[in-house]
Amino acid sequence: MGLIRGKLLLLLIYSLGYTQALLLRNAQSVNFERLMARRALLQNVESNGPQTVLTNEMLKVKFPAQTFPQLLDHNNTSAGTFEQRYWVNAHHYRPGGPVIVIDGGETSGEDRLPFLDTGIAEILAEATHGLGIVLEHRYYGESIPVKDLSTDSLRWLNNAQSLADSAYFMSNVKISSHLFPKDIPESSIANLTALNTPWIYYGGSYAGARAAHMRKLYPDIVFGAIASSAVTYATINNWEYMDIIRTAAPQACSTLIQSSMTQIDSLLANSTLRTPLKALFGLRGLQHDDDFVSVLSWPLGSFQGKNWDPKVGSTGFEEFCAKLVDEDDIDAMESEREATRLGLPVDLVIFRYAKYIRALVDQLCPNTEEQEDCFGTHNASKFQGTSLQETWRLWIFQVCTEWGYFIPAPPDAEWPSMISRLIDLEFESKICRQAFPPGKHMTIPMWPNVTVVNELGGFGLTYPRLAFIDGEIDPWRPCTPHSRWAPPRNDTISKPFKLIPGGVHHHDQNGLRKHKKEPKHIQEIHREEIEFVQAWLKEWIPK
Repeated sequence: MGLIRGKLLLLLIYSLGYTQALLLRNAQSVNFERLMARRALLQNVESNGPQTVLTNEMLKVKFPAQTFPQLLDHNNTSAGTFEQRYWVNAHHYRPGGPVIVIDGGETSGEDRLPFLDTGIAEILAEATHGLGIVLEHRYYGESIPVKDLSTDSLRWLNNAQSLADSAYFMSNVKISSHLFPKDIPESSIANLTALNTPWIYYGGSYAGARAAHMRKLYPDIVFGAIASSAVTYATINNWEYMDIIRTAAPQACSTLIQSSMTQIDSLLANSTLRTPLKALFGLRGLQHDDDFVSVLSWPLGSFQGKNWDPKVGSTGFEEFCAKLVDEDDIDAMESEREATRLGLPVDLVIFRYAKYIRALVDQLCPNTEEQEDCFGTHNASKFQGTSLQETWRLWIFQVCTEWGYFIPAPPDAEWPSMISRLIDLEFESKICRQAFPPGKHMTIPMWPNVTVVNELGGFGLTYPRLAFIDGEIDPWRPCTPHSRWAPPRNDTISKPFKLIPGGVHHHDQNGLRKHKKEPKHIQEIHREEIEFVQAWLKEWIPK
């Protein structure tokens, strides 16, 4: 049983970590990030984890970090500068080739190095004799311009400033000649800025929206852009995220999750059944019902981490579903007898669900007396630390100020739901009020100002040499130009509009060293990206 629970924790830590940042949206997600980090540290999971961890360490040696003096405030150049990190892969570069830059997005730029080595930057650079770059986003990784993460210190963390970062970098960077093959003449390296070289900007997810924004706002700097799983439509109520999972999951599993949530909500409405229900799930020490059901919804987040390459993706959702549909689970039958003793009138699936959650709780927070501290979200003081180690504050600050994406239950009470009806907008958004009290220079809005994002185009954002690549069953698809609410558009070389069959979140971003070993549909999207980028480059007119 210990090995099973250890495997479960590893799946959660690494599979959720693959595309975790956008799931950092509420107080409970902060709890889980802290607990998983603590458990990984205690058990030294990293040294025994998946191969990707060791690979990333090797990539940091292969691609040593460079730094660029970036402006803190593009509206006030006297405010000073900070060191912004970037990484370079010049293996395929030949004079006259383009620059392929990957936007680091809402995580450390080091997390994007695999895409510089075997992913989309490598694929496009090889096909075009180009130069690959990963550019770290301000405030993330080690590109930190401030001494703490207080509300005031975060006031320069916004879409406009970070977009201006990329434009300033592309216009002024001087790349060291020692990063290039020795046969490349220094004269061809002297000025690789966007004024003299075509730059193709790539981003996935939040960074995908930024790629689209860069092409629209800085067309003279960004020659072309690929926006993968680009969440160009910011919304406060992103309930459709879970609805994509509901329709894309295996029907038997989806139905069981929905029926479980309905039963659980009904039981919680009965004051005499709340305590035994929480005890069944191993969460007797958790006081508030909304905290309890938010823990139960956590396994659904692993759906986003599904990937065609098992070395970087997640099988966590499949593992969860397998537990729910396993009708021969002896331990679950024993739990049923225990629940009968406690007077809990529930279906067998509830016991299987409870077993899965108990295994998770046993790994992260087994002591009942500590569970309120582990999984409780109603104590605001837990979320008010402002040291640089509290990196969860970064994306949540962006959520609270501009992007939104809170994921409550469906607003229509008759609509089927994968999560409890107790998870509403108030629960999802309270972290904004808890974590970011008003400062001297900055006060967060009552609700995220999504207008500053959507006025850049939203669902209808389009521009020549701007590609949108989305996944058919990506939970973030409702916030992309492939949303059912978006206007229809054609797929052309100038404005590619691709939907990856069975794809989830930016499935085109990673690749294999031997591309012919990739699944056929991934080979196809990479072939199409090469094709339209090569066509774009024929339009480049040297200045």
